[in-house]
Amino acid sequence: MGEDDDKKFSKQLIGKIVISKGGKRFGEVGDIIFETKSGELIHLVLKNQTPYTDKLELEKDKTGNSLIPFSSVIAVGDFLVIAEEDII
Repeated sequence: MGEDDDKKFSKQLIGKIVISKGGKRFGEVGDIIFETKSGELIHLVLKNQTPYTDKLELEKDKTGNSLIPFSSVIAVGDFLVIAEEDII
């Protein structure tokens, strides 16, 4: 994938609902944090996060939005599916 493909891919992720493979809903992808040098996706920034997500002590950005490590994503389709055990 070239840099343009990465950008297209990341734009497609914005607004997708984030769920765990067990079906717990976390919220929606509000933004994506990249490693600027490599272009590697590092974190998903959640928006409209659920009360369930509020209870988890996830890493937060400067504005208080929860961050989910991109490495925990196991499937991308209509939803973004994450492995919950990888983030807690």
